[in-house]
Amino acid sequence: MRGIAARKDGKVDLFGQIGHFLADHGLSPEPTHYSFAYDVIADPHGAIAQAVRRLTDGGIRLSRTDIEALGGTVSSGGAAVESQADRRQGEPDARDDDAAVLVAKTQAQVDGFATMMREMQDETRGFGRDLAQSAAAIRHNTPAIPAAAGLDEIARITGAMLTRIREAEMRLAKATDEAEALRAKLAEANDTARRDPLTGLPNRRAFDEAFAVRREHDGPFCLAVCDIDRFKRINDVHGHPIGDRVLSAVARTLADACGDHLVVRHGGEEFAVLLHGVALADAAARLDDVRDAISVKRFRLRESDRPLGQVTVSIGVTAVHAGETLTDAFDRADRLLYTAKAEGRDRVCAA
Repeated sequence: MRGIAARKDGKVDLFGQIGHFLADHGLSPEPTHYSFAYDVIADPHGAIAQAVRRLTDGGIRLSRTDIEALGGTVSSGGAAVESQADRRQGEPDARDDDAAVLVAKTQAQVDGFATMMREMQDETRGFGRDLAQSAAAIRHNTPAIPAAAGLDEIARITGAMLTRIREAEMRLAKATDEAEALRAKLAEANDTARRDPLTGLPNRRAFDEAFAVRREHDGPFCLAVCDIDRFKRINDVHGHPIGDRVLSAVARTLADACGDHLVVRHGGEEFAVLLHGVALADAAARLDDVRDAISVKRFRLRESDRPLGQVTVSIGVTAVHAGETLTDAFDRADRLLYTAKAEGRDRVCAA
């Protein structure tokens, strides 16, 4: 985004900045587009503005999908590129993943909810102040005011009070609905941020968190690192879409065989498993069954039904010692994995 320009009097030229924003992203000056631009420019430190900065890093134009994901609306014929074709060649997508956009939307809802509650608090204080002042005036002037007039004043105050209470109830109901939607969005954001989109398994972040919060009395614990053998060759010979299918198939096999133990895609063709309540010998035996189940699968190319060839995995597994850090345990399992590779692959090494 362009830097915010200042007028001669030192005030921010908000209107001009909104115009620049619309022009930069190919948006026509329609109310829906202006509203979205206003949300971005008027609060440069807000969640939506920060998400836009991430998406447009390096001069990249927002797409229709980007704007709609952030809560904006693109009018028909008014805009924004339909795809990411104009993103930099050879550069990764500006988004880490869809979770960043979802978190930004959730944060925007938090901000809106907080604003609504502040407004309700202000109105409540104003009502209390008005009521106190009116009551004091009635008490002070009661001797000089006819009884009927005093009753009319009380009725007026009571009516105003009831009206404002009804308005507050409506706003509170709306705020409650917003809170419920927010809770669902937060749950979705948390899950998305901890899940690998390709395989559907939890990701490395989820693994790190699970290791950190594990309870010693649920032990003993074992940690395994699994790697698909010669995976680069699968990608080079058959292409990345086939490689993705192999990754997903191995992920399913691991998850099914390990039951309620935590299986994650740790990165690339590497998976990690945190087993609880299992001694090292039993963990190694279970993982060897997984290795065998994968090695006997006969993968075939969906398009031609030709065999893909044998897919195997190598695994290193170790017992987690009491009080041991994740780094130490993982490094030991990783070294065992490389021992399995060096000894011929398609095997489990445990220590």
